[in-house]
Amino acid sequence: MNNENKFLIKKAVKEDASTILFFIKQLAEYENMSVDVTATAEKLEDTLFGKNSNAECVIGYYENKPVGFALFFQNYSTFLAKPGIYLEDLFVLPEMRGKGFGKLLLKHLAQLAVQRNCGRLEWSVLDWNTPAIDFYKSLEAKPMEEWTVFRLTGTSLTNLANN
Repeated sequence: MNNENKFLIKKAVKEDASTILFFIKQLAEYENMSVDVTATAEKLEDTLFGKNSNAECVIGYYENKPVGFALFFQNYSTFLAKPGIYLEDLFVLPEMRGKGFGKLLLKHLAQLAVQRNCGRLEWSVLDWNTPAIDFYKSLEAKPMEEWTVFRLTGTSLTNLANN
């Protein structure tokens, strides 16, 4: 029996908030960004599973143990006049990598995108993360090298909102 037959993807529910937080913290550690994590299980319960949530999460289980997750939300392409799916985070535990679980999580999102008549599935990757970049390219994903991501957070966000 191959790994694919022992791997199951389930839509996350409120009771999974602690598991999701664990994966977020593991991802942040991998990306050397642990100090930036202010998420808590309670915040995830409210913002991811509350009334006004606009994000979704799936968890990958191998032999009934959570080994990875994908957190995503709908965006929109004005050029295509279609919705899209933006993958915010994808993470598989280091000891579970190389078994095809990341690809299965991405395949699941691609299937959702097709079912929902989306024009694209997209995400960002840190420029130093060569293993991830190589993996994405192996799936025929194309880097958007001519684009630069901009972000407002914290005081900068508040200043713009209030001035």
